[in-house]
Amino acid sequence: MQNLDSSVIATALPAMARELGTEPLHLSAAITSYLVALTVFIPVSGWVADRFGAKRVFMVAIAVFAFASALCGLSRGLGELVAARVLQGMGGAMMLPVARLLLLRQVRPEDVVRATTWLTMPALLGPILGPPLGGLLTDTVSWRAVFWINLPVAAAGLLAVWRLIPDERGARPPRLDAVGVGLIGAALACLMFGAETIGRGLVPAPLALAGFALGGGLGWMAVRWARRAPNPALDLSMFSVPSFRIAVASGSLFRIGAGASPFLLPLFMQLGFGASATTSGLITLATALGAFVMKPMTSMALRNLGFRRVLTWNAGMVAASFVACSLFTPGWPLWAVFLVLAWGGLSRSLQFTASNALSYVDVPPGKLSSATSITATAQQLFMALGVTWGAGWLAASSALGGRAEPAVADFAIAFLGAALPVLLAAPLAARLAPDAGARASGHRRG
Repeated sequence: MQNLDSSVIATALPAMARELGTEPLHLSAAITSYLVALTVFIPVSGWVADRFGAKRVFMVAIAVFAFASALCGLSRGLGELVAARVLQGMGGAMMLPVARLLLLRQVRPEDVVRATTWLTMPALLGPILGPPLGGLLTDTVSWRAVFWINLPVAAAGLLAVWRLIPDERGARPPRLDAVGVGLIGAALACLMFGAETIGRGLVPAPLALAGFALGGGLGWMAVRWARRAPNPALDLSMFSVPSFRIAVASGSLFRIGAGASPFLLPLFMQLGFGASATTSGLITLATALGAFVMKPMTSMALRNLGFRRVLTWNAGMVAASFVACSLFTPGWPLWAVFLVLAWGGLSRSLQFTASNALSYVDVPPGKLSSATSITATAQQLFMALGVTWGAGWLAASSALGGRAEPAVADFAIAFLGAALPVLLAAPLAARLAPDAGARASGHRRG
């Protein structure tokens, strides 16, 4: 449901902009507000699951997500939509991290890659179904229907949780670090406010810069607090594990570029190619199909090459796919565009799965809750920054060209901008030991 929601909204953005009376680029706030809410509330997801039980947390989270989806479909302006998306993010923040934590507590290190693959395979149905379904609903019903489809999915999810997830409780967790959670959440919210509004004309420039300054100051305070708090919300000791530290750092850079792509592609197909929302959804479906095909082959790639080689060289493959996207023009045949996007989906899926698995391989069992909160927060934060990164390049190129609406050349610049952080992730991954994560990958040197 989460992945379906994330993929359908990008396809519907132009239609939403027309009805709500705003610019398509400004509607990136509808995506980033959801991702920011996820980022802010994910740090407490592990504690909440331990305190109240996974089953109860799942059911409440699904109900909140469904209620917020209905509010999104009823929105009459950008402000209402953003508020409903924030509420939706609060529900979403309690779903995936808790599921990942439950899984990782049950598997051995050598089974992490296989288990992570099985966890993400069903979730890929969202990106596969999302683009064509979102386009079809937008063209035949309304963009509001892309939110309403969450309601029957949520009902099925509630039934599944009630029937299949055991109602169990572990040891009572230590007291919640409310100060740390507050500082982290406020810092992330301020930083994302600055990133989303700078240079966009949404608020005065000094206010956007103040968001950056305040977010940086609060982040510094959060780190200082984490170093002396007895049970900090941000457990900095996790970064003493080399594989965890490098996986989070390189994966965060990678997600900036990867997060820009789902925002740019549907807009490019509709504004650059003049395609309908349905056609746009069918073409961008190629990325999800490529990702789906790669998932079963990930274990084989890691076994033969190891984490270091995969994460280093595959980052170059992903960057090359973005460069290929920058060469798109309306003269390209759609089958060629489809093949390029499928190639990008293959390489991105391999990078995501390898980075996710490596994050947990060497983490002590007692630290899994902390590791899950940190990685999930970093993932959502940098995916949100990716949307802002792509929208920023697009807006800057359009403004320099004196165009009110992005043209093909502006999208080319934005895709090249998306390739930059992906390339920077490669040298970070190259710092891994040759046998890093060997317990999970099965790779042996020589």
